[in-house]
Amino acid sequence: MKMNRILLFSLLFFIAFNAYTQNEKRYKIHTVAFYNLENLFDTINDPNKFDERSPIMELNSDRAKIYERKLKNMARAVADIGSDQTNNSPAIIGVCEIENRKVLEDLVNDPLLLGKDYGIVHFESPDARGIDVALLYQKALFQPINSKSHELFIYDDLSRKRVFTRNQLLVSGKLEGDLIHVIVNHWPSRSGGEARSRSKRVGAAKLNKRIIDSLQSIDPYAKVFVMGDLNDNPTNASVKDVLKAHSNRKKVPLKGIYNPFENQFKKEGLGTTGYRDSWSLFDQIMVTKPLLDKDFSSFKYYKAGIHNKPYLVNRRGRYVGYPFRSFADGGYTGGFSDHFPVYVYVIREVKDE
Repeated sequence: MKMNRILLFSLLFFIAFNAYTQNEKRYKIHTVAFYNLENLFDTINDPNKFDERSPIMELNSDRAKIYERKLKNMARAVADIGSDQTNNSPAIIGVCEIENRKVLEDLVNDPLLLGKDYGIVHFESPDARGIDVALLYQKALFQPINSKSHELFIYDDLSRKRVFTRNQLLVSGKLEGDLIHVIVNHWPSRSGGEARSRSKRVGAAKLNKRIIDSLQSIDPYAKVFVMGDLNDNPTNASVKDVLKAHSNRKKVPLKGIYNPFENQFKKEGLGTTGYRDSWSLFDQIMVTKPLLDKDFSSFKYYKAGIHNKPYLVNRRGRYVGYPFRSFADGGYTGGFSDHFPVYVYVIREVKDE
């Protein structure tokens, strides 16, 4: 009798376990990321840019060697973003503070990234410093359909002269068959102080909003990723009042935007860049409402994070605890960037055939 009970229990356990494993859902996961590459300039003087003022051009020697080390550090960081969950580098990554397409070609041809076969979407910007934004994507995972560089027209509040800054890059394409739109940003800096420069970032946010509105006028259910170094925190007017980004995903309306980094900044005190003993979370990725749906038959937002691994953190000197930057005090430090990368994971349910 005791043996029969054991056999019966074993049979019931096997049936229950088998039913669980058969009903357990499986998901495909990808990383969508953004990284400020901190003055990724080459060693060639471009007469059409002020690149002679870039940190690497200001070095008196070893420029070529330092450029190679800078590339290897950038490649290491890019390859690592999101890999804890995906075992892969980002499917899509927006970048800023790059000089031209050539530095991106050098980056994606680094041995750590070469096998990923990254494509490049890049346009030259009229930025006074000669820096641009761009999008890198794994060709096997994402296929661009359209891309456009949107010029930002802003003016200094005092002189009323135009401020030449970075364009905003819109790339539409299919992530393994799912149509998505990515807007890559690098909004005007806080040079002259946050208050004096605020209107420039508000202007940048207004251009972003027009781009999003144009996408949503065609398709209210457009899946849009807004990413970049905004030079504003998630709580600033450009993000909260112009983009009207929400921190609570349950309250996002159909054409609204969700910012997963607001709570990380406000509640957890996290940041992506530091200055004078305080953290800022200037680097953000926001998503529109259709990416928040619970129907995972197509790719949807899963979670967000800051890629702040120990090797990206400065361990000594006056910048201890901050991002381990590449250039400081007129020289090369051997570091990475003065910003941490940010990322979101997107997931899609895998159906058994």
